[in-house]
Amino acid sequence: MNSKLLNELPELIKNQVISEDIALKIRQYYLSKQSDGPNRLFTVFGVLGSLLVGLGIILIMAHNWDEFTRPVKTIFAFLPLVLGQLFAGYSILKKKSTTWKEASGTFLFFAVGSSIALVSQIYNIPGDLSSYILTWIVLCLPLVYLLKSNAVAILHIVFSTFYACNLGYGYESIGETPWLYLLLIAFLLPHYLQLLKHRPEANITSIFNWLLPLSLIITLGVFVEQNDDFGYLMYVILFGLFYNIGKIPSFDDQKLRRNGYLIFGSVGTVIMLLLTSFNWIWEFSMTKNEFLSQEFYIALILFCLALAVLIYSYSKQWVKRFNLFHFVFIIFTLLFFVGMADNLIPTILVNILIFALGLVTIKIGTDKFHFGILNYGLLIITALVVCRFFDTDLSYVIRGLLFVSVGLGFFLTNYVMLKRKKTFENLNNKI
Repeated sequence: MNSKLLNELPELIKNQVISEDIALKIRQYYLSKQSDGPNRLFTVFGVLGSLLVGLGIILIMAHNWDEFTRPVKTIFAFLPLVLGQLFAGYSILKKKSTTWKEASGTFLFFAVGSSIALVSQIYNIPGDLSSYILTWIVLCLPLVYLLKSNAVAILHIVFSTFYACNLGYGYESIGETPWLYLLLIAFLLPHYLQLLKHRPEANITSIFNWLLPLSLIITLGVFVEQNDDFGYLMYVILFGLFYNIGKIPSFDDQKLRRNGYLIFGSVGTVIMLLLTSFNWIWEFSMTKNEFLSQEFYIALILFCLALAVLIYSYSKQWVKRFNLFHFVFIIFTLLFFVGMADNLIPTILVNILIFALGLVTIKIGTDKFHFGILNYGLLIITALVVCRFFDTDLSYVIRGLLFVSVGLGFFLTNYVMLKRKKTFENLNNKI
């Protein structure tokens, strides 16, 4: 399609539809896009090639490892590290292309990990997996900024998440809180913010928009030590924070598939509310000591962050219409503390809140003529009906009628909106 447009430029200039300057800019724009495509593909293959070469070297050495003497083993242990540093230094000093930097950074990242493991094995240096991963990550962190490598940044998030999960969820380290994980993620934020500022619509930025919140979701549970009930509150507030971040124009103006914050925030909020819509969840009691726990302070910090983002969005007039999703974390926090005294009231109100969120989502879908959002709202109500199917004493006839009603609601709502959309399009065509 781009080549067809470029071929028509002379005719457009001849008929004075566009000027020669505009035609030149159009031609340069599409040519630059065509040149960037192979470079990005070459970068991906360069990173994959580095991974395969590194793994191949490790497998070859592992096959003949027992036949080598200790000095030879030591040389082989440091050889990938030296080669990786030479490639990385060459890429920096010669100001090589992004492909060179990404490939050399990826190779050096795994070379550091293999060297640490081999030296530990050769000289029987004791240690556990968590300390090994942490040392590996810390040593490779400067590569993100020296090489400006997105591949190393992705590996940094993945291995930091693994470190936190191994330390917090592992059987051998139950009770340990990986506070250093927060510091590791904080060191990566300047790189991420630069991507958001200079390349907001790039595919690599979209990957970070998904990977970073996913990492925080996975690791939040490791900060729950004893007060498991506070975990529900922590996750609801975290999803509320993600949703409000996702509604910031720099994220909200992009395509939905690029906005991981919004999707995680919305879907996560609904899932947590569905979990807490059961009465047995609220059968807990709190003591004064639990308000001095780390779970309470983490929930408080998350609440302040989410509230600050919401207030700032309103001050900038980014929120132009009422959306209940913005305020769910505030409502749930109030219900959580009410649940300490009475478990019936929050159960009822959470069910009402879920139903209201479904209706609000349906309303947004109909206003935007967006079938995806519309059916998402219907799905929320359907999930609520399914949850009530398991913990109510209604007869099977009534339950069956409820499912029939929801099914008819899916069909009728989509049919009505389809008719409205066609009518609206016909009016626009006549105008």
